[in-house]
Amino acid sequence: MKDHMSATEFHLEFESSPIAVRTALGRIIDGLGPLSLDPEEIGTVEIVMAEALNNVVEHAYPEGDPPGPVEIDCAHRDSGLHFRVIDRGRPLPNGDMPIGEAARVDVDMMDMPEGGFGWFIIKDLAREVQYQRRGERNVLNLRLAVAKAA
Repeated sequence: MKDHMSATEFHLEFESSPIAVRTALGRIIDGLGPLSLDPEEIGTVEIVMAEALNNVVEHAYPEGDPPGPVEIDCAHRDSGLHFRVIDRGRPLPNGDMPIGEAARVDVDMMDMPEGGFGWFIIKDLAREVQYQRRGERNVLNLRLAVAKAA
């Protein structure tokens, strides 16, 4: 895992795997240390980034495909934290993010969907979410309204 960090921005690179995501989440939280985020803000960052990075591992580099590179850029601005997640894996179906609607939970347990909660959580907690396929790269931009300037 490669890291480049300063007080207001950082860059991480790693090969996709569930273990690497766990390590990257720890590095993200460590990188945000100088901002003295409150526990709720840290929780928001962890949840959103865990969902986004786990989506990369599961869908951009699915089981059977070789692991691939993942890059994370974070910059602290007046409007909050801006994250960019870049991978070279498979594109999102149809080149678009899923709608990210809340899954129905008023159904029998056996009829509950297995997945699909991640995009809803990301879109619910992040203020801006944008996806683009640029050449052979997936680029996900997120803005979290935490650590905003007063």
